Amino acid sequence: MIAMIKKQLFFSIFSILCISLISLSTLHALPTHDSQNMALPSLAPMLEKVTPAIVNISTKGHYQGKSQLPEFLNDPLFRRFFKFDIPQHQQPQSHALGSGVIVNAKKGYILTNNHVIDDASEILVTLKDGRSLVAELIGTDPQIDIAVLKVKADNLFEVKLSDSDKLRVGDFTLAIGHPFGLGQTVTSGIISGLGRSGLGIESYEDFIQTDASINPGNSGGALVNLHGELIGINTAIFSQSGGNIGIGFAIPVNMAKSVMNQLITHGSIQRGLLGVQVQDLTPELASAFGVKATQGAIVAQVITDSAASKAGIKAGDIIIAANARTIRSSSDLRNYIGLKRPGDTAQLKILRGKKTITINAVIGGDKALSSTASTATQTQGFNGQHLHPALEGAHFAQHANDQGVLVLEVTKASPAWQSGLRENDLIIAINRQSVHSINDLKKLAKNKTNKSIALNIRRGDSALFLVLR
Repeated sequence: MIAMIKKQLFFSIFSILCISLISLSTLHALPTHDSQNMALPSLAPMLEKVTPAIVNISTKGHYQGKSQLPEFLNDPLFRRFFKFDIPQHQQPQSHALGSGVIVNAKKGYILTNNHVIDDASEILVTLKDGRSLVAELIGTDPQIDIAVLKVKADNLFEVKLSDSDKLRVGDFTLAIGHPFGLGQTVTSGIISGLGRSGLGIESYEDFIQTDASINPGNSGGALVNLHGELIGINTAIFSQSGGNIGIGFAIPVNMAKSVMNQLITHGSIQRGLLGVQVQDLTPELASAFGVKATQGAIVAQVITDSAASKAGIKAGDIIIAANARTIRSSSDLRNYIGLKRPGDTAQLKILRGKKTITINAVIGGDKALSSTASTATQTQGFNGQHLHPALEGAHFAQHANDQGVLVLEVTKASPAWQSGLRENDLIIAINRQSVHSINDLKKLAKNKTNKSIALNIRRGDSALFLVLR
């Protein structure tokens, strides 16, 4: 036993000596450097491959602006979002500065913002190597703020497209563009938010938020990851004064790519519609519905003869996925369906009561929403004092044609008012059970099995759920 231990110890010491000798010989073989010449981590090698694909865009056209303004103040991003007060004065020609990204070098396709080239009579693209090219406008989508251009030239560079669905808050980002007419500029930051909507900038919003500096002239430029892959098209910043405060927004590349493919293939955009009115699944609604889901889009109303009604979707359904893509909110569903063309199929994963079902819907086209009448029958009205505490202060009457129960009056500052109920609201369901008459309302509102009840109401041409506690 002792002999064996000695043998193992000998081989261990011998191995350590061999490794030490190899390491010393390697160090001696390396060329000597002083500390100032040691290689430092740098993004330069990656940027050398990416920046040739980021172009400067200038346009000529008519606009309302102030004469003799500095060139960078003509940037559409500056004028749209910075609330800069420019006296109205007709200028015959303008040069709007912006940026673009070459995404297909072989065919010369360039992605940019619609507001960069809007109303342009001529679009000029300047490459990093100094070449200037007249661009052809393939098509635009003002509702998402994307435009596709095409140039004819050899030796173009392109940026590889990433998958923006895989982005995470905290991922490093680089914004590349031509701010203030200074020439190509690179700024760095991180993704500070995803799925930003409700900003009122565009009709369809699902922005990437970043603190990488985005300034006038960056419009239409690239937001890339550390691999040099395109993750977004820089579009806007949040600012009251015009200066960058570290809140910039970019259109996700998956959304931009979908628009680009439609414009290249069909030359125009056709919006898909499901034919539903939806709202976000909140914790209060989830509790009232008795579901464990924490995100999704609740169907508040199904439009008659729409794609949703034909597929069998019902009010109260909670849509949690479309074609295996998670649906987090009502805007998420709207964006996803809006990027499809009429005739496409969407496989929807739906929570209905305690069950999870799958429905295949053939997406329809744009149709006007049907309006809801708000006339009551002559049935004697009654108040909600004895129905549910949150209904106190409201007076009801049965709606014509058994379509529900109409709210005749709501006393301000009453529990019903504070719950969000308003005059002329039409109650069509309680806890996803249809309400056709006053008796239905009395029966369902008195049900004490749940601490809270969910009212499905129609308000004018809209529909929504209210949670009463």
